[in-house]
Amino acid sequence: MNLFYVVVICFFAGMGAGLGTGFAGMSAAAVITPMLVTFLHVPPYQAVGIALASDVLASAVSAWTYGRNKNLDVKNGLVMMGTVLVFTLAGSWASSLVPAGTMGSFSMFMTLLLGVKFLVRPVMTTREAMEAVSPRRRLVQSVAWGAVIGFICGFIGAGGGMMMLLVLTSVLGYELKTAVGTSVFIMTFTALTGALSHFAIGGVADWLVLGLCVAFTLLWARISARFANWSAPEVLNRATGAVLVVLGAVMLGVNYLT
Repeated sequence: MNLFYVVVICFFAGMGAGLGTGFAGMSAAAVITPMLVTFLHVPPYQAVGIALASDVLASAVSAWTYGRNKNLDVKNGLVMMGTVLVFTLAGSWASSLVPAGTMGSFSMFMTLLLGVKFLVRPVMTTREAMEAVSPRRRLVQSVAWGAVIGFICGFIGAGGGMMMLLVLTSVLGYELKTAVGTSVFIMTFTALTGALSHFAIGGVADWLVLGLCVAFTLLWARISARFANWSAPEVLNRATGAVLVVLGAVMLGVNYLT
């Protein structure tokens, strides 16, 4: 396959994944996987492994940027992360007991709809309002919703980053920057777990594609996370909504028109 073509596809896959990660805590797998499978004919299992590996550093550098700007809730993030990981295993086990469904487009539609939500009804919760919630209540909510998110992700294999962002902003009452920071913090460890398991089972993927996707995703995640932390809430809501709408539309187009 032509080297230039491979670089171009990996660039746009990494750009979409990085922007989604830095702005909205979105999993890179939602963007990279369909693009690698469709345009580079990478086997789906290996494509997911590459996407998860790309997610690790991109989420880590995004979490570091948000944390440096005090937009990260580590305590409840750890609680939710532990619950998500446990119930992802439970959801995966439950999924193996039922016939395969047609849930592959779940994360694509969710990305598009969540983007529209941020454009139409932006998250304007203040840090003061967020901190007014009692620590005990937030802890209980983190466990309960972490279980829900983990089980759904394990059962259908998609949508974790988007569901976390929706729950953190709409249910737990986080202001947008802290919600994204906490989401990418959680995604760093869930992506690492997933990437290691994929490579352990399926072997090492194409090193060129892997390296390009990791590098481009990391670059754009760093750029978007820095922009997000400098932006006013109104600007961030619009930017996040626009990025999600475009990514959702592109992924749906790639999935159904190719």
